Amino acid sequence: MARISLKNIVGKKADTLSAIPLLLDSLKADVWIEDVKGNVLAGSQNNSPEFQYPILYEEELLGWVKGDALAKTIHNLLEQLVQKEGEKKKLGTEVLNLYQEINLIFNFSEKLAKTIDAPAICAITLEEATHVIRNDDGVIVLWDEREKRLNVIASTGDEFFHTEVINLQVPLLSKIIISGQSEIITDTSALVENGIVLPAIQSIIYSALKVKHRVMGAIILASNESVQYTAADLKLLTTLALQSSGAIESALLYEKNIKEARESEEAMRKVYEVTGKFVPYEFIGALGHKVITDVHLGEHVEKIVTVLFSDIRDYTTLSEKMTPEENFSFVCSFNERMGPIIRRNGGFINQYLGDAIMAIFPGNALDALQTAIEMRRALEELNAERRLMDLPFIQMGVGMHTGPLIMGITGDHHRLDATTIADTVNTASRIESLTKYYKAGIIISEASFRQLHDISDFHLRHLGLVQLKGKQEAIGIYECFSADTEMERHFKTSTLAIFNEAMMYYVNQSFESARKAFQEVIELHPYDKTAAFFMQRSEELLEGVNTDSLVGIVKMAEK
Repeated sequence: MARISLKNIVGKKADTLSAIPLLLDSLKADVWIEDVKGNVLAGSQNNSPEFQYPILYEEELLGWVKGDALAKTIHNLLEQLVQKEGEKKKLGTEVLNLYQEINLIFNFSEKLAKTIDAPAICAITLEEATHVIRNDDGVIVLWDEREKRLNVIASTGDEFFHTEVINLQVPLLSKIIISGQSEIITDTSALVENGIVLPAIQSIIYSALKVKHRVMGAIILASNESVQYTAADLKLLTTLALQSSGAIESALLYEKNIKEARESEEAMRKVYEVTGKFVPYEFIGALGHKVITDVHLGEHVEKIVTVLFSDIRDYTTLSEKMTPEENFSFVCSFNERMGPIIRRNGGFINQYLGDAIMAIFPGNALDALQTAIEMRRALEELNAERRLMDLPFIQMGVGMHTGPLIMGITGDHHRLDATTIADTVNTASRIESLTKYYKAGIIISEASFRQLHDISDFHLRHLGLVQLKGKQEAIGIYECFSADTEMERHFKTSTLAIFNEAMMYYVNQSFESARKAFQEVIELHPYDKTAAFFMQRSEELLEGVNTDSLVGIVKMAEK
């Protein structure tokens, strides 16, 4: 508050309109008024005043009234004028302070409204407090109820206390900081003795951060000097604390909700990830959904796909030499090699069937054939590893067929299952079984062959017609020997023209010519087991041993 000027009260510019000088003249009083420096403000100075009275305002000396017996009367009047002037100035100061406080709170509220981050809110609050209240250092601490400790969220200047030491003094903290009180501490000796604050700290002012009756923490300002903090300072700090507490609470709640939402999302992602390993995403996607929780009983869709089956030959004999644990470990390691190949080429695994795999390729049959070749090459790598461990070689057949297939959700309302229903699946499975009879690594159906736009990238040869068990019509099949050894590919390629000629004779029932042509292939390539198979069939048909009702077509009596 500005000082009161005695000169302004009794001078010509005073609101009293020079009433005191006029009064002195009218009373013919031998009285005059001096300021503290001895300057005469009104009346005529006499060197030997009979009386003199000090003019005080709140124990501050403003001047003197000196003179005869009337000096007392003038003194009383002047003191009343001084008191009124003081009240006016106090009122003006209060109004100004109130305006500044309102303006501060308004600007502070605007800043808080622009963030939902708890540390940022604390930093803004501390910045506002340190601007309007004298201090050397400041912090905002929040109480962690679960950990039973204080955490520093925002700070300015140097840290004036030891966080770890503070958290060892929980009872003292409960009394001083987290009690919910706001206070000015001018005697910091107890805090210094307990090692909570540094010895340099002389004054502390703090206010609790609380929502309703729950204390969240405190905003603390400290000074290295003995500052006489006022009630107005404490009120302002409390106002900032109350204003920010709600914002901090909302921010912490928001962060908690975000964290819980992320944790829930992560949990659901893991669920979808796990379920996707049991029911392929491609299967779910084919039904028009993104997640398994959206599917419903009875949903289905029909597509033209290529179904691929692979099977380890003579696995029963192989498994008899292994323990159950070794069996399981072998199948797992085998599938771990083959699964990625299928997915890499645009297919998805519909089922792992022990030693067999069923995969579906929604795209072109080219994808499935490329997969079959890579699977056979991966098998060669596995066999090379088994050779080093003196383990028996593994043989695998791969068959595929292209046709319509229904993918859908079957079962009941308590147990659902993703299933595929189509004759295409049965046909693909039985074509795979042909690899054992034809002594071929990969066999594809005529329907799959027709989807291969460019067959020049593959090594293929026609194996004629076959009537699968339970089928009325025969279908054409082809062997793909792209995954055979380099030597086998060389011999099969060099004898391909003769082989194709022999197969033409066979299909046209010219079995003697077929036998001779296949014999020629074998003479050039003694290890061509497929040519040997057809030569034997030709001889059986010539001798009448084979009882097939349709000659020239291999009729399968087994699956």
